[in-house]
Amino acid sequence: MDRILKLLTWPAALFIAGILLWYEQFKLSANPGSVELFTTLATWLHIPSYEAPFRLTVAWAEIAACVLVINQPSRMWGAAGALALMSGAIFFHVVSPLGIDPYNDGGKLFKEACSVWLAAAFILVAYRAEAIALIRRFIT
Repeated sequence: MDRILKLLTWPAALFIAGILLWYEQFKLSANPGSVELFTTLATWLHIPSYEAPFRLTVAWAEIAACVLVINQPSRMWGAAGALALMSGAIFFHVVSPLGIDPYNDGGKLFKEACSVWLAAAFILVAYRAEAIALIRRFIT
């Protein structure tokens, strides 16, 4: 069963990479919509002059998660990174002035963040034995 689950992590990893990499073009090119979104967040966090570093740091962290999740030996790390990043995205959509639907498109960005979160969680479940062993090694 574990072997089948690990095989099914390939489509999940490709899904994560596809979604995250699609949005990198907007973050890295300073697309007005992306700049507006991160300006809203930076202002809400009381760091208004840090929109660009905030946006670019998120972009590079997402790229790193994509590289890790596509590479099978580091898939667990990439999934953990994607899960953490999407947890942050979901949190900010829910509690900040962004809201669930910042672009008035039916909440597409929020729904995709939730989908990536679920795919990353699935990968971590499939690699749970390795994750638990790693955590135990660091704890003891």
